[in-house]
Amino acid sequence: MTDSDYTVIMPFFNEENTLEIAVTNLVNEDFASEIILVNDGSNDKSYEIASRLQNKHEFVKLIESKENKGKGHALKLGINVASKKYIGVLDADLEYSPNDLKNLFKEIDINNLDIVCGSRFIGDFKRDNIYVRTYLANKFLSMFFSIIHREKVTDIATCLKVFRKSLFDSIDLKANGFSIEVEILAKTLAKSDNFKEFPISYTARSYEEGKKIKLIDGFRYIYSIIRYSFKN
Repeated sequence: MTDSDYTVIMPFFNEENTLEIAVTNLVNEDFASEIILVNDGSNDKSYEIASRLQNKHEFVKLIESKENKGKGHALKLGINVASKKYIGVLDADLEYSPNDLKNLFKEIDINNLDIVCGSRFIGDFKRDNIYVRTYLANKFLSMFFSIIHREKVTDIATCLKVFRKSLFDSIDLKANGFSIEVEILAKTLAKSDNFKEFPISYTARSYEEGKKIKLIDGFRYIYSIIRYSFKN
């Protein structure tokens, strides 16, 4: 285990096919000194897999929510117990690379930033299987968010981000679903302009493979941009 100021939170719901691979890949990158797995009410074998991983690695912690309340709820549970200076978020679905997350940690640490978000729409990185409707919706939502905040954001829906934990001593997160991504960025920018996007790779999985975000979540994003941009 490396000695660093980095915590990685990995929320999961019914990810028995990918969870162990995701955690193993993260551990092998050897940059996080604390990994927090948050079970969001899984009803498959995910919890058993996570429990085994916790027993295997002393720096892996497991938190359980008995009910499936959403990614936002799981993420808030993880933030509450994180003990390091910087927190990174990595989903268990293998869509994002732990190596990219390591680069985001380096960026925030070296440049003393408050939040760094991975962007799938800048730089020359490999991006596979992005749905056209997802791309277009994200472009619209990112532009809408950018106009409101007067800060250029190219990927409002990115799930790969790193932020300074102390920011959330005074930020009350409300969202329980995927719109937590919008809320984190909106409420951070209300307190600090010390923000940067960083190019990342991305390999989207199909709905048959377990992709969970749906069309309705796009409308929730619009509502969340308005709600969290004007009320903190």
